[in-house]
Amino acid sequence: MFIAHAPSGYLLAKAIIRPGCSSAFAKAIILVGVVGAVIPDIDMVYFYLFDHRLHHHKYFTHWPITWLALLLMATLLLRWAATKKAAFLLAVFALAGMLHMLLDSVVGDIWWQAPWIKQPLKLFTIAAVYQPWWLNFILHWSFAVELLICLAAVYVFFKTPA
Repeated sequence: MFIAHAPSGYLLAKAIIRPGCSSAFAKAIILVGVVGAVIPDIDMVYFYLFDHRLHHHKYFTHWPITWLALLLMATLLLRWAATKKAAFLLAVFALAGMLHMLLDSVVGDIWWQAPWIKQPLKLFTIAAVYQPWWLNFILHWSFAVELLICLAAVYVFFKTPA
């Protein structure tokens, strides 16, 4: 997935916001949803600055267990914390991170059983036909799905209240 992580986080956040939610909290939910949907790719900073060898999806930021653990922590905090807003935002962040894993699994390797089993899984494979490498992704049908997610986010942005 190249361009649809932030828009997918936006759509997730907008789906979570309920009528009666304060404007400030709604904006916080949207911000956390977008950041959570993008933050797993922070591992690319380490990859490009230091590593250059290990597939960036092998880092813990791309392990689903990381996002499930955050979601569990948020669930426990929602149950026992005196103030629930921070716990709720953590849950949104974790859900958006897990959404990132799901979207990357369409055509990208995700190590769903990491760190215990080092076996990547993906739904579809993109053949390496074009140079540079990224053309293979942009010219694949899955990029149309990304464009649809982006268009849906633009539609929701303009058609729903802030």
